[in-house]
Amino acid sequence: MPDYRRAWQPGGTYFFTVNALQRHGNDLLTRHIKPLRDAVRDVRQRHPFIIHGWVVLPEHMHCVIELPPGDANFATRWRLIKSGFSKRLPAVEHRSTVRQARGERGLWQRRYWEHLIRDERDFAAHMDYLHFNPVKHRHVSCVADWPYSTFHRLVAAGVYPQDWAGSADADALNGRE
Repeated sequence: MPDYRRAWQPGGTYFFTVNALQRHGNDLLTRHIKPLRDAVRDVRQRHPFIIHGWVVLPEHMHCVIELPPGDANFATRWRLIKSGFSKRLPAVEHRSTVRQARGERGLWQRRYWEHLIRDERDFAAHMDYLHFNPVKHRHVSCVADWPYSTFHRLVAAGVYPQDWAGSADADALNGRE
């Protein structure tokens, strides 16, 4: 087993990737966007955090969040978001014997990816990455066309222009030039 250590930084700003258990042919998160938003809202009321950026794709999501000063407990927040979302949906998914024995739902991968943001450049790169992700995965051709993203809020605040990153055909961010 790898020697994996989480970066616990009180008041830290983090980038996260959280995946549904079923990654292919699954639109769970966008199909149930309201229960997901409700779960996030409920957790933020009890365990505050600032959402700098968030994008929800059909089977995974990315976000950049900031924890309050003196608080490094992102694990509890993710446990509560995932369980709060799961409790809002009927239990109709297939569950492995192991998940059944543990009393777990079969909606989420157990782990998630977290990255402690180091500086302003790192922050900007992760914000751009998450907002461009729907184009990268070919869900839309323009960032502004994806409805499940904080991109629209940030355009209204003047952080991004409406036509930021152009389109999948015109922009090198997707790896093609």
